[in-house]
Amino acid sequence: MTPIATVDIALWRAGGPSAAAVARDVDEGLQRAGFLLVRGHGVTRELAADVRAAARRFFALPEEVKARYSAIVGERGWIGPGMEANGYAEGTETPPDLKETFAIGAETCTGDPLVDDVWFKPNVWPTEVVELRALLTTYTEAMRRLSDDLLALFSAALALPVNPFDGLADRPTWTCNINHYPPMSSVGEPEPGQFRIGPHTDFGTVTVLDREPGAGGLQVYTDEGGWEDAPYDPDAVTVNIGDLLEYWSGKRWPSGRHRVLPPQADAPEEDLVSLIYFYELNHDAQVTPLEPPIGTVAGLGPVTSADFIKTRLDAITLEAPPVRLSGSRGYRKGAQA
Repeated sequence: MTPIATVDIALWRAGGPSAAAVARDVDEGLQRAGFLLVRGHGVTRELAADVRAAARRFFALPEEVKARYSAIVGERGWIGPGMEANGYAEGTETPPDLKETFAIGAETCTGDPLVDDVWFKPNVWPTEVVELRALLTTYTEAMRRLSDDLLALFSAALALPVNPFDGLADRPTWTCNINHYPPMSSVGEPEPGQFRIGPHTDFGTVTVLDREPGAGGLQVYTDEGGWEDAPYDPDAVTVNIGDLLEYWSGKRWPSGRHRVLPPQADAPEEDLVSLIYFYELNHDAQVTPLEPPIGTVAGLGPVTSADFIKTRLDAITLEAPPVRLSGSRGYRKGAQA
């Protein structure tokens, strides 16, 4: 039996006795795994399919064309192969993740260049796939509405008298990544310890994932079961909480640890695309952890959202394609080619 609970957020939105049952299931499910499957979210499968199809047209472009939109982790545009290694977030040196990414983010500038140059960079849009802009804009607007509802639901799951996130996410620093996991016939046989996405936890409040299932797909870690394939429901999105929400909960809810397996030898042509919406709070939001008996750890001090997340983003960024170290199978982070 999977430790990941399935909940219907539409029942919670409707109120009444069913809403209380949903809130209870959320608390219990997040305590087990930091993950949920969420149905009733209101984002049509057609919209996600259209975004995915447009993204595939972008990823199919020649590399020299995609390079016009090059970016590093935390920026906007095309993050090419070899630029990210999520295992570093856990302090583990790993080969680079076997993926490429198209990333956009919030553009609600503050007027302070020191803030805007980090959190509200302008998005770049490929002129070769003009439809991607409108589709992804519509999709991320829906994801933000869902994420705000999820934060309200999480507050209700703890029976808090008010939603503490009200006013903390009117200018959130969200990002949306479209990850392309190419087939083994394209990337070659994985190195030892290499993944499509290395083991890690996310950094912000909630992550909302629309994914394609596959042999080299998502796995979730729990203390009880270790690594297990994540359940898949075509009518649900996969939601996990990040490090900031774990901290806010006073460590009641673990940040959902996960990885994406490398391409598998028995499915060498498997080619997957995931839509991943990372929701965060305002860059200057002060997050105060919940004390016991709701939280499980006392005395955690308040943190600022931007500072909390930026240190984690820096940890996984490979500023240049990594160079394999002489005489070893390891890689040097940020090495110059």
